[in-house]
Amino acid sequence: MKLYSLSVLYKGENKVHLLKSAYDVSSFSFFQRSSVQEFMTFTSQLIVERSDKGSRSSVKEQEYLCHVYVRNDSLAGVVIADNEYPPRVCFTLLEKVLEEFSTQVDRIDWPSGSPATIQYNALDSYLSKYQNPRDADPMSKVQAELDETKIVLHNTMESLLQRGEKLDDLVSKSEVLGTQSKAFYKTARKQNSCCDIM
Repeated sequence: MKLYSLSVLYKGENKVHLLKSAYDVSSFSFFQRSSVQEFMTFTSQLIVERSDKGSRSSVKEQEYLCHVYVRNDSLAGVVIADNEYPPRVCFTLLEKVLEEFSTQVDRIDWPSGSPATIQYNALDSYLSKYQNPRDADPMSKVQAELDETKIVLHNTMESLLQRGEKLDDLVSKSEVLGTQSKAFYKTARKQNSCCDIM
């Protein structure tokens, strides 16, 4: 599970422009990183341009998913992640980032803003924090703990069944042992009966 890009954009009347972004392109080769970053910016702008205001959607491109949230006030966010990353966590992140951005950056700066002029520096920390959704999102953490508990419970049940099979063997052996003990007792009793002292 990996996040590659987190962007905040403004959807204007005629054009979508980037306000701020953060990228993690460390998994790509050094010579591809700038091209990959440009492509992510282009894709983010294109997806926001084609999305309606007040909508959330996910777009699949090869092994990547682009999650977009365009608010009614024209502020938009895009997360680019791999297929394994939970979409719910992406939309939670987008909602949190856009809410924080809208409180820290004046609305009048959105239409004319650019990455150089917008003073908002939390995207890099959010991108690194949300790399592991279990650590960043409480719901994912609970789900992971439930999955682990289910695995432990399943393993415990399997070991109990194995132990149960061994207990069955012991029970059958004890039944055999009980029969032999009874036979031994009867035989011993018969032999000792001649030696009764009166």
